[in-house]
Amino acid sequence: MHWMQIAEMSRVASLPEGYRFEVLRRADVLPLIGFIERWFPAISVGAASCFVRESYYHEAVTLAGEAEKDVLVIVIRHGDDMAGLFSCERDRDALALYAGLAVIAPHYRGSHLSRVCITLVEAIGRQMGMGLVYGMATLKVPQIQQAFETRHWQLIGITPGYDREMVAPGVVKRVYEAVYAKVLVRSSGLLHPELRNMTEKTRAFFRLLFPRAARRPKVVAGATLRAHSPR
Repeated sequence: MHWMQIAEMSRVASLPEGYRFEVLRRADVLPLIGFIERWFPAISVGAASCFVRESYYHEAVTLAGEAEKDVLVIVIRHGDDMAGLFSCERDRDALALYAGLAVIAPHYRGSHLSRVCITLVEAIGRQMGMGLVYGMATLKVPQIQQAFETRHWQLIGITPGYDREMVAPGVVKRVYEAVYAKVLVRSSGLLHPELRNMTEKTRAFFRLLFPRAARRPKVVAGATLRAHSPR
């Protein structure tokens, strides 16, 4: 299970002309931290605050030309400028890939770079044989939500207070975020739950999220059991 090479990334997720992907280099760690602090100061606290700690990159992140680790950070450059970045983290045991932090400099927004990042994370997941890719989107602006939805990721829930953000200087609040996911395996690779094993509220929520799965017939010992209306 290895991270995708840059040449393959460029093939499966086309950037606009003049942009390119780079695996984060050790020499670029401090410039990248400065980039994040400048364009996304809200993450100075919370789950993504690790991305403004230098030690995190040396301990957990794959750096160009060095041993692979389970977090990948890709820099998007326009010429010599750092235009953006995105990260993903693999769970080797669950075979799941988390689409983590993405930051685009304001003057490069409008080039749909966030959509390219989501396309790339999905392609990386498929290339590594992952069964699921997932990520979270802020509810403060709709653009990231739209980027996930454009790529046909499914909204599977909203977390109330999962993470923290600096919402004003010196003011930290717990925030709501939308959770999106995309299953990468065939439907036959999923064990579909029995509705009778769910509470009424869980059943109603499952039917709302997965209406087709909720209508699937039950299969027992090779035979299909269907519900029939009384005559």
